[in-house]
Amino acid sequence: MLKALLYPKNIAVIGASRTPGKVGHEILANLINGSFAGNIVPVNPSADQIIGLKCYKTLKSYGGTVDLGIVTVPRQNIMDVVQSSIDAGVKALAVITAGFRETGGEGARLEQKMAGLCRAHNVRLLGPNCLGIMNTHEHMNASFAGVMPESGNISVFSQSGALCTAIVDSSVTGHFGLAKLISLGNKADLTEVDFLKALAKDDNTKVIVGYLEDIVSGDDFVKAAEDTCSIKPVIILKAGTTPSGLKAASSHTGGLAGADIAYGAAFRRSGVIRADNFQALFDYASALVMQPLPMGDRVLIITNAGGPGTMAADAVEKSGMTVAALASNTAAALKGKLPRASSTGNPIDVLGDADPERYAVALSTAQDDESVDAIIVILTPQAMTRPAETARAIADCVRSDKPVLAAFMGGKHVMPGNKELFAAGLPVYNSPERAVDALKAMYEYSVWRRRPPRIVTRFRVHRRRVERIIARQLRTNRTHVGDIKAKHILSAYGFRIPEGHLASTTEEAVETAEQIGYPVAIKIVSPDIIHKTDLGGVKLNLSTADDVRDAFDLMMLRIRQVAPEAHIEGIYIEKMLPRGMEVIIGMSRDPQFGPMLMFGLGGIFVEVMKDVTFHLAPITMEEAFQMLKTTRSYEMLKGTRGKRGVDFASIANGLQRISQLVTDFPEIIELDINPFIVGETGTGTFVADARMTLTQKKTK
Repeated sequence: MLKALLYPKNIAVIGASRTPGKVGHEILANLINGSFAGNIVPVNPSADQIIGLKCYKTLKSYGGTVDLGIVTVPRQNIMDVVQSSIDAGVKALAVITAGFRETGGEGARLEQKMAGLCRAHNVRLLGPNCLGIMNTHEHMNASFAGVMPESGNISVFSQSGALCTAIVDSSVTGHFGLAKLISLGNKADLTEVDFLKALAKDDNTKVIVGYLEDIVSGDDFVKAAEDTCSIKPVIILKAGTTPSGLKAASSHTGGLAGADIAYGAAFRRSGVIRADNFQALFDYASALVMQPLPMGDRVLIITNAGGPGTMAADAVEKSGMTVAALASNTAAALKGKLPRASSTGNPIDVLGDADPERYAVALSTAQDDESVDAIIVILTPQAMTRPAETARAIADCVRSDKPVLAAFMGGKHVMPGNKELFAAGLPVYNSPERAVDALKAMYEYSVWRRRPPRIVTRFRVHRRRVERIIARQLRTNRTHVGDIKAKHILSAYGFRIPEGHLASTTEEAVETAEQIGYPVAIKIVSPDIIHKTDLGGVKLNLSTADDVRDAFDLMMLRIRQVAPEAHIEGIYIEKMLPRGMEVIIGMSRDPQFGPMLMFGLGGIFVEVMKDVTFHLAPITMEEAFQMLKTTRSYEMLKGTRGKRGVDFASIANGLQRISQLVTDFPEIIELDINPFIVGETGTGTFVADARMTLTQKKTK
């Protein structure tokens, strides 16, 4: 639980200073002014006393036990101080000093050496280059942030020290309390994974908030986050989402997959709520720490103004949640209690002259409706509005079984109401959209918490056949797997492949076409040609022997003209597939999180529309179906205007089989089946074209 770091009984400030404004002085002053109950030990070889406390030349000269050492000495003295702290029996160190990995080679080597020394003696290291740490429930401000926030149940870890100070300041104006504030710094030893595990077990923490720029270990993070999110919400703002992490990719999947997409997939798998901006971090955290999770997505809106009510209804619909349809008895009860001019639909409009009692009547009645899962209460300041009294009336009738969020729109006039709501444990926002966004985060987390157990299906496959194909490819340094061999691999894992054979002459091509039956497709086969269509290397719907002869001869001629250096193995003659919808399924292997499965509309549309979705492997059947539903093209694939929908079960099956294949064979770093032909429900799927990329290196 990192007790010595989060709940120390004794803290030494190594590098304590007599000079106000210096880091070593401010941390010491913060510990004293915050009324930390444990022993505070200043260490400075040049001082006898600092801020009324006896100062020690070295930590060893203190003689007592020290749980946590806060190190603020210059970089050139760091190794001596760390060694002497270890010799004195310190259990954890928080190194505030900067100038390590963030400065380049020499600093990185020194940081690695320091971390190795701590690790060898079982001393946990926070930082270096960090702000420090706070524990409000222990009155511990072991940082150089100027203000100690109020105690609360939100704990924060951040890779940015500057963001920590902004969070502390925001907690005062935003009326939310903090439990822990942890500045990660360079993460030489302790990382986000360690603090996820520790805060998951922390009784004073109900919601965890994080700001990250990178993740040290993708696998460890996903496991720790999934374990933690099963207990309490985790909200993360991930910065650094530019395409700098993209590698040159030969497949559509690899080209569309990027660092940010990988993080998004990892967060979805593990239940992490992703915040897109700083404001959203604490919009979500406030709602989650103050209110129960909704059991469904049916939202009721209560408002004293038509426009904001409509804004809220629009936001609910756009979010994918539902504007609740009130039960008939609820509407009847409201008509008997509200003025005749009030609207008793949804939104419920209590009118601009609404007093606190009218809000209370509407809220009390609506909470009894079983068709309502969550409520948003909107107030706009009219001349007759009493925000503080209305807030108290709302708080008095709120029950604990359904979340209630408020949107008090305005500024100075509604501030007394905001304070009353926060004091009563009700989150309040200055716009309906922010309230809806927070509610959507709560709902999605609630759905994740209620998800069925993850059961990954293992299919009966011919794994040894794939092992032989991949071994032959890598033995000859051929990392690109073309259509024919890729289909052999996929066939071994249960995919339906059209009949076909390789032909090296016109006569062989015609003979093959006659054997498998018309119509046929022909495709150039060359390890040097990846995108066959671009070079005229694909011809479809050939119905006669003459068609095959002409297409074969013309293709050979043109390919030799446009790609004279390419080695041509022949032309593949393949049975034309039955008509169906073209989709794409594939995989790109992320260096941090491993294989990411992809689904989208196939053919040229994957490049034009980019309507694709990703999920980390291994994947369950439920997750495969969820992938399909999250694309914009899902409604079209379901069938419209009398047309039957496609065979979603077969697509989901294909995604699960790819998941098993790429999990079994980490040598596969990219895979595309494009197009993957899917027919109507019950007709199954076919692989029309496929390719893979291998690596000789060990991968996740």
